[in-house]
Amino acid sequence: MTDSRDRAQSDLVALRAVPDLSAIFDDHFDFVWNALQRLGVRPADLEDLAHEVFLKVQARLGDYDSSRPIRPWLFGFAYRVAAAHRRLVRHRVEVYGHAIEPVDPVRLPDESAEAQEDSELVRNALEAVDFDRRPVLLLHDGEDIPVPAIAAELGIPVNTAYSRLRVAREEFGAAIRALRSRRRAS
Repeated sequence: MTDSRDRAQSDLVALRAVPDLSAIFDDHFDFVWNALQRLGVRPADLEDLAHEVFLKVQARLGDYDSSRPIRPWLFGFAYRVAAAHRRLVRHRVEVYGHAIEPVDPVRLPDESAEAQEDSELVRNALEAVDFDRRPVLLLHDGEDIPVPAIAAELGIPVNTAYSRLRVAREEFGAAIRALRSRRRAS
């Protein structure tokens, strides 16, 4: 009986189509890039780590369950790659200065400056959120992914995911308030 069950299981796995990596890469590279950036990866390392994410995805394509959304699955890879990158001592160096943002020809200069300041405010506030809580906040509030799906992809209990979301929102809000008050004071 277990032989027939094992055979049925292996037939089911064989029928499941492995997704096309090049299509995933083309469709979701920007998402992975932005996820890594929001997880605090320095601009100089983004390209290398984004490609590392897709190398890891390629190795696990057979494990992907096509009945589930792909973005949380990809974010899980991005989170683990960013976490491993952060653990390396050589990457714990602060880089001073601001990245040069391209000029938006549609916006007026003062609108562009305000948008850039807001973007920098959000990036700095995200940096203030604990790294383990940040993915839940980014996926839920940024990507509208349900908490149970986030918990499944990150391999954490659902209640832990809800708790991390609550605390991350508090940390993010406190960081925004602190950064705004510093901005007004200067």
